[in-house]
Amino acid sequence: MGREATRALLLIDDEPAQGRLVSAIAGRAGWRTFTARDGVTALSLIADTTAPIDIVLLDCWAPEANGGDTVAMIRRAYPTLPIVMLTARTSVAAAVQAMRAGATDFLVKPIAPDRLLAALDAAARTNGQIRELRPMAEKISDQLAFDEIVGSAPEFRAALAIAAKAARARVPVLLEGESGVGKEVVAQAIHAASPRARRPLVAVNCGAISANLVESELFGHEKGAFTGAFDRHIGKFQDADGGTLFLDEVGELPFDAQVKLLRVLQTGEIQPIGGRSTRHVDVRVIAATNRTLADEVAAGRFREDLYYRLNVVQVTIPPLRQRPADVPALARHLLARIAQQPGLRGLGITDDALKLLMTYPWPGNVRQLQNALFRAAVLCDGDALTVTDFPQIAYEAAVPAQASAQSLPNAGGVTLFEANGHMRSLEAIEADVIRLAIGHYRGRMTEVARRLGIGRSTLYRKLGELGIDHAA
Repeated sequence: MGREATRALLLIDDEPAQGRLVSAIAGRAGWRTFTARDGVTALSLIADTTAPIDIVLLDCWAPEANGGDTVAMIRRAYPTLPIVMLTARTSVAAAVQAMRAGATDFLVKPIAPDRLLAALDAAARTNGQIRELRPMAEKISDQLAFDEIVGSAPEFRAALAIAAKAARARVPVLLEGESGVGKEVVAQAIHAASPRARRPLVAVNCGAISANLVESELFGHEKGAFTGAFDRHIGKFQDADGGTLFLDEVGELPFDAQVKLLRVLQTGEIQPIGGRSTRHVDVRVIAATNRTLADEVAAGRFREDLYYRLNVVQVTIPPLRQRPADVPALARHLLARIAQQPGLRGLGITDDALKLLMTYPWPGNVRQLQNALFRAAVLCDGDALTVTDFPQIAYEAAVPAQASAQSLPNAGGVTLFEANGHMRSLEAIEADVIRLAIGHYRGRMTEVARRLGIGRSTLYRKLGELGIDHAA
């Protein structure tokens, strides 16, 4: 069995239910979970070489001390061991203290399985000097109106325009986009601009609920409806009555829950598990997914009838890498909001740092940018963030560039000078440009001609004159 299947996670937490949840989520990805109630017990487990620990997952409400003290204690004994901290959304100050004490990352409870596994996998790839950049689940919870959302890229503004028009209607809205693009921010803006703004916006992460509890969470249950149902539970649909229900990662819903959700959308009625009667609710549903639901329908993983019910208005939010010009404004906006958090202060950011951030592809999108800025702000001693405050970004941005340069020697540009210092001929430079374009557009000659601003027949003529093969 490979090492990937026997990675060990140590959870420091005194809540058995939390331990079972983490163990279940991590176990699916091949992690073996050990638990400790306090830092002292944790240190003894780490010292046990028969079960080497790869990562420590620390609940900041550990009973014997605050998170920062426990992190510092572990860090003194094991300087390179990755430590990921769990925190409540209201305890940003504790997270700041723990990060300054040496925590590698932190996640906000309740834990979303995909974010937990992403943080664990990224931390497992940590080497002693350079840490992989990974998406932390820290969020700044202030809601924004449409006119406060930062971004000027045409595709992004077009998506917001569709969302703003849909806000005034009662119809369901489906938000599609990669993780971290800001789907929840857009959902909040839709609710705030709707006639339901004075009523509650209730958010549910469908991917963070175990399959056997989804129906209870959404529709509620009666006392005694199933083993463990000691009290009556009000579901999220009833909580959102008169307002908006935001179903994040709706593509994760099991099929049985999809059937019940479709019925609610068709009839406006819910029936709690174990209940004998239905209850009418007036709820506007906004669904979000980082998948393409049409593909999920085609693959048989999502009901087609439910897809069309949810997809009355579709808003596709482009990833951050497609709008790098928005990064400087976003960075300044996020830094201003970060400065409002306990224990942090206002910081500027240098032009060189902004240039670095603009060159990075941001696989985790705006959430990843926010967390990179948050980490930099926590650890910064000066008055402005510089390139040196983003070592992970600099490292991650450099590695792909080096790999690309090794595989495609001329991919970064066209050489203008000979080895003796004299300019190359215009014909030679033109040939290199055409070769570069053919490679970049993978031999699609119509696209090559269009991007070079010449006709297709002119392109083929130049290929013959310059002796360039079509597969160049």
